[in-house]
Amino acid sequence: MTLEQLRIFVAAAEAEHVTRAAQKLNLTQSAASAAIAALEERHGVKLFDRIGRRIALTTAGRAFLSEARAVLARAGAAERALADLAGLKTGELLLAASQTVGSYWLPPRLVVFRALYPGVSLKLRIGNTHDVATMASAGEIDLGFIEGEIADPTLNVEAVDDDELVIVAAPDRRDWLETADARALSQAPWVAREPGSGTREAFEATLTAFGVAAAERENVLELPSNEAVRAAVEAGAGLAVLSRLVAGAALKAGALVASPLVLPRRRFYRLRHKERYESLAARAFVATAEKFSSETFQPIPSSGGNSERLRISNSGAPGRRSRGWR
Repeated sequence: MTLEQLRIFVAAAEAEHVTRAAQKLNLTQSAASAAIAALEERHGVKLFDRIGRRIALTTAGRAFLSEARAVLARAGAAERALADLAGLKTGELLLAASQTVGSYWLPPRLVVFRALYPGVSLKLRIGNTHDVATMASAGEIDLGFIEGEIADPTLNVEAVDDDELVIVAAPDRRDWLETADARALSQAPWVAREPGSGTREAFEATLTAFGVAAAERENVLELPSNEAVRAAVEAGAGLAVLSRLVAGAALKAGALVASPLVLPRRRFYRLRHKERYESLAARAFVATAEKFSSETFQPIPSSGGNSERLRISNSGAPGRRSRGWR
């Protein structure tokens, strides 16, 4: 059994498709299939059922998946420990973030870190708060960034920033915002994120604070991204609770209007598994993010380096420029 076989098995399990897993790993389909077949044949166990063009884990495959991920995580930790000996001249940093943080708050900080440490490869995965917490708890990432509350004894959880929330509507629906009482808010149609997201958690908490119970509220749409929620509201579907990071450009352009209600602010959090090796790259990224808002922080641009070092698995809107990076 080799690490490459384990990587192929995990990629195939996550994609539920051998060809897609091979493409993700820059392998041929035949090489990926052969690696999985070799695992099954050597150990006399069937890991996948073939269902049409897709594959599904067998009971044995599901049991093996967590073990394979754990082995890969330990191997990755060993690689990062060796990379530390190079003093941040090389290495890899695995990050995950929920959508608001990953699409708006985090990108400018990634750019600054990339300028300071061009030899460190950055890989970012974006999901909702629940997804990121699951990845962090499984030891699959170095650092996670979320916008919702999480309680997990395996994780160190630290607040890193706070976020302004606003209730928004399309300009021709501003009448929904004029009466700021519980009855008016409960009668308005709402557009919400999916359960498990930090924005959905903030949405529920905000309306509950204003006396609007879930049973009294109509969610006309439930959508899987901030951008989809914003576009639906701009089209007149209803009201939404969004981060000002998400809604700011549309508010400035007049595509949205905001309620005068002042909402409770929420926090962004950084997650790290307590037992995962904390690499020099992870510590340097934390320090870079903490200094990002400082007036005196001026990273020195890199001269050269690999332009492919930053990879984001889900496209998002660019972050705002910070006065701290000049």
